[in-house]
Amino acid sequence: MSKFVKRVLSGVLYVFVLWTATSYSQVSFGILFIVLGSICLFEMWILRKGKNKIIPFIYVLTPFFIVQLFGFTDHNYPEIEFDSSPILILFLLTWIFDSFAYIIGSKFGKNRIMPKISPKKSWEGFIGGTVSTVLSVYFINQFFDSFTINFLILLALIVPFTATAGDFIESHYKREAGVKDSGNLIPGHGGFLDRMDAMLISIPVLYLLINIFK
Repeated sequence: MSKFVKRVLSGVLYVFVLWTATSYSQVSFGILFIVLGSICLFEMWILRKGKNKIIPFIYVLTPFFIVQLFGFTDHNYPEIEFDSSPILILFLLTWIFDSFAYIIGSKFGKNRIMPKISPKKSWEGFIGGTVSTVLSVYFINQFFDSFTINFLILLALIVPFTATAGDFIESHYKREAGVKDSGNLIPGHGGFLDRMDAMLISIPVLYLLINIFK
């Protein structure tokens, strides 16, 4: 099996498991993010072996703690049905940004954002990914009614920055460790921290935005 096929199949399986466990029930939602958080923390521990771990651990643990607040702290539960759509929307916006930033950056990327940390990230890819993410809001709004269209547009404008920042932070830790990937649990993609890096800042920001604007 070629590397490309492995990457596609493992990526599809990863998205399927993440989406299903997030949306199925409050229990599967909680278990999923506990497992993901534990694996990401372990991978960060490996990356920081022999180095200070306090700040990196706080960086990883904070979003996985906050994500539980989306479903486990509602004082009206169980009267109000558990709703995982905020996280599902964040997944969609992040995946759309990452996908189009990669496609457009690969085709047209010439001006690197931070070449010493992440040499493949370009301004062309960032702009293309951002435009695609904002445009996707009108499609997403047809299937989710958790947020207003204005809130979705605001989120779509913020996610490219938080996702890119999360990627750069993890890339910095990987460079310090002298490795390309945080692990090898997802064939063709690396470790779980490699797949969740874009969410580590986005989740706390989404939680803040919800509490400020809703």
